[in-house]
Amino acid sequence: MSSGSVEKPALSLPESPEAIAEIQRIRKPVAFENARRAKFWKGKLDHINPAKLDDPEEWAKIPILDKDQLRELSTEEFYADFCTAKQEDICEYWRSGGSTGRPLFYPKTYEDIRYNMVGFARTYECTGTLPGNLAHIAFPLGIHPAGHMWARSARMMGIGAIWGGSGAALPSTVQLELIQSLKPTVFMGMSSYGLHLANLAASQGIDLPGGTVNRILCTAEPVSAAKRARLGRDWGAEVYDCFGMTECSMMGAESEARDGFHIWTDLAFIEVLDEETMKPVGEGEPGVLVMTPLFSNNGAAFLRWNSGDIVTWQKQGATTSGYSVFPVLRHAHRTAGFFKIRGVNINHQEYEDFLFDIPEVNDFKAELVTLQDGTDGFALSIEVRPGADVDAVRQKIAETTKHTFEVTPDVSVLTLGTLAKEFESSVKAPRFADKRQ
Repeated sequence: MSSGSVEKPALSLPESPEAIAEIQRIRKPVAFENARRAKFWKGKLDHINPAKLDDPEEWAKIPILDKDQLRELSTEEFYADFCTAKQEDICEYWRSGGSTGRPLFYPKTYEDIRYNMVGFARTYECTGTLPGNLAHIAFPLGIHPAGHMWARSARMMGIGAIWGGSGAALPSTVQLELIQSLKPTVFMGMSSYGLHLANLAASQGIDLPGGTVNRILCTAEPVSAAKRARLGRDWGAEVYDCFGMTECSMMGAESEARDGFHIWTDLAFIEVLDEETMKPVGEGEPGVLVMTPLFSNNGAAFLRWNSGDIVTWQKQGATTSGYSVFPVLRHAHRTAGFFKIRGVNINHQEYEDFLFDIPEVNDFKAELVTLQDGTDGFALSIEVRPGADVDAVRQKIAETTKHTFEVTPDVSVLTLGTLAKEFESSVKAPRFADKRQ
C-alpha cells in the first residue's frame, strides 16, 4: 500500500496526560464562547468567569444540559436559539441518537467535521485494525452519521470500505453475497445486525466462521459478554466495541485488552458525576457521563451535555499502545427496556444474554400477548440449531426461564431462517414486542 494513501488527521495523538490537560485548558474557553453565542444560553452563563474555566469549581457553575431541555424547544426555536452556524458554514446534519421523543438534527460545520473525522479514524488504530484491511460497513448510510463517517475515515487510515448500509437499504442476502465475494476482513455494524446476518447465514448453509472476516467493530448498542461471545463464535472473529454520540462524535474504542472504552479526552472534556448530587465521582464509582466538545460545538451550542450514560472510569487501561494516554470508561448500566408481566420485570438485555448463552438457540423473539381469557401471556419463539433435540431445548428453556425469571413462557419452535426474514427490514432486530390488547 502506498504511504500516500493515509491522510493526516486534524489532531495528532497526544503524547501524555499533561499534553491532554494543556489542550483542555486552551479549548474549554473556546467551547464556552462558542456556546455563549447561542440565544439559548443567554443569561445562563453571565455568572461564570471565562478566565477561570480550568478551575473545577468555576466550571461546575455551568448549568448541565440534557435532551429534555432541547425537546422543550419548538423546531423553529431549536434552530434559531440553540444552533449557531451560518448556512454557508454547515457541512452536513446529523440525526440525534436514541429512539424516543422528537428527533433533533444537529448542524455540523466544516470545522466540526474535520475533528469529528479524527474521532472515527482513531477507532481503527485503537482496535488494532491496520492499513490494508477491507471493511464491510453495514451501518445505515444517511442522516445517521456512523456509517458514512466510518467509511470516509477509513480512507484516512488506509483501510478499504464496502459501503453496504443497513439491511433496510441493502437486503441481508445481498450483504452476505458481498461478504462472500469481496472477502472483507472486518465487519462493521450494530451487534444485533451482526447476529441477524449470522443467523441468516446459518439458515443458508454459509460458513461465516470459515470466511475472511476476522474482526467486528460495533457501536450504538450494549455489547454484553454473552452477545460478544455469540458474535465472536458465529463469525469466527474478535469483537471490538466503540462509543460515541451525535452531540460530539465517535469518542472512544476498545483496545486489544477490551477493558473499556479509551475516551479521546483531547476532543471532548468528560465528567463522571453522581446522579443525585452532580458532583464528581471517584475511579470505579458509577456516575452519569457529562460531555463538552472541545473542537466541534461550532454548529450547535453543546456545553456540559448530560448523555444519560451511566459509566465508571479509570485513569488508564491495560493497552500497551499509544492509546494508554487516555482514560477508560466502562458502562455500569444503560437505561434498558423491560417487560412487566404478572408483577415480574424481565429486563430485555438480561433475557437476551440468558438465551444467547444456550448454544442450541439460533435466534429468538419474545412477545407479551393477551390470552383468550384476557390474561397476559409470554410467547417465546425460538429457532433451534440443526442437530439439537428440539423438544429437549423447548423444555429446558421453559424450565430455566421459570427458575431464573419466575415466569413460564409458551415456547414455540420456528423453522430455521424464519426470524432472519422477519427481522430483515429492521436496523435493530425487534426481538422484544408488547402485543397485549
